[in-house]
Amino acid sequence: MSSINATTLLAATLLVAAPLAQATGQNARGRAPAPYVPGTVWEHRAPAAMGIDSGQLAAAIAFAVKSEARAPRDMEESHYRTFGREPFGQGIGPFKPRGAPTGVVLRGGYVIASWGEPDRVDMTHSVTKSFLSATVGLAFDRGLVPSVLDTVWKAQAPTYTLRLEAPSEPGSHFGQTMFLDPWKTPHNRTIRWDDLLRQTSDWEGTLWGKPEWADRPSQTPADWTTRPRASAGTVYEYNDVRVNVLALAATNAWRRPLPEVLDEYLMAPIGASRTWRWYGYDNAWITLDGRPVQVVSGGGHWGGGMFINAWDMARFGLLTQRRGLWGDRRILSDAWVSMSLTPTKPQPTYGFANWFLNTDRKWMPSAPASAFGHVGNGTNLVFVSPEQDLVIVVRWIENGAVDEFLRLALASLTR
Repeated sequence: MSSINATTLLAATLLVAAPLAQATGQNARGRAPAPYVPGTVWEHRAPAAMGIDSGQLAAAIAFAVKSEARAPRDMEESHYRTFGREPFGQGIGPFKPRGAPTGVVLRGGYVIASWGEPDRVDMTHSVTKSFLSATVGLAFDRGLVPSVLDTVWKAQAPTYTLRLEAPSEPGSHFGQTMFLDPWKTPHNRTIRWDDLLRQTSDWEGTLWGKPEWADRPSQTPADWTTRPRASAGTVYEYNDVRVNVLALAATNAWRRPLPEVLDEYLMAPIGASRTWRWYGYDNAWITLDGRPVQVVSGGGHWGGGMFINAWDMARFGLLTQRRGLWGDRRILSDAWVSMSLTPTKPQPTYGFANWFLNTDRKWMPSAPASAFGHVGNGTNLVFVSPEQDLVIVVRWIENGAVDEFLRLALASLTR
């Protein structure tokens, strides 16, 4: 890729509008006005008006573009070069070729800059997990999940997988279970919602044709099916099968498809576009209250997950920066956000899925310790720095370049 002049890039990518007067004072009821959140039209501000050096920001953007992820833009091909080489690695959900390196910068909720193709709907891989944990948070806030310390199995009804026709020889299956039961082992019955959300459950079993041991498998094949289970809550292991178990559990708790829940209670209220889609696997269908329901996946590990544009990712990042508040409207409880931002004991840089924390600045050394991010393969990142009133979406950047990009971007702040 040819080098990019920072001034030229700035002119092409920074969305600049004349500075608008900041609202000050109190409203008629004596309360300070709610911080700005975008409506249908998103307001833009000049970098200088928001305490950002435009030249240094342009340099950070140029670095992000130059540091495009080396993996193929064809996500199906990328899968088979990586996760597809694992046992049972066949794709079972949709893949979509991605676009160019892309990003959005917000400060104070206003758009300061964008680059690439922010309107393009692409896979966002494990950023999906943050949307999944949000659906659990929405359930928690409504009492559908009374406590994250409750064991999950007690809240789960019998799950009947979808059958499009009756078995031709029903007698041959006599005596076999008719239901999917992810909680039948003694270990799995000890797992709490908190354990699934923090990836410390060590859930055992197979879901949608994927054994949990086949996801990022041990280098010692003899251990795949024989190792003893770690007590729930004691060992962190990033595992998409177990996240998909969480998606099934949340679907049962809501008794509704999770995309409907997310749209009604979160995405529509924050003004997200109508273009995002959340897909599961082709075989992840159950019968729920007489209708077929697809249980969505928590990422794109075998295809599927959230397909979304950068603007909608930025809205979600702004919601989490504002601790679940959207203007005057409460979307997620402060209690839920606090739990999401609480470090996991075996992995202090991880909160709830998929909130990556900068505890002791170990995750992103160039960022404040209070910063956090929603992260997915690609790399897809929604970076949030509350103390700097900053949200940055950066997509399709090489993972090893993320901290340097953040260093350059944060160096552009003048106040």
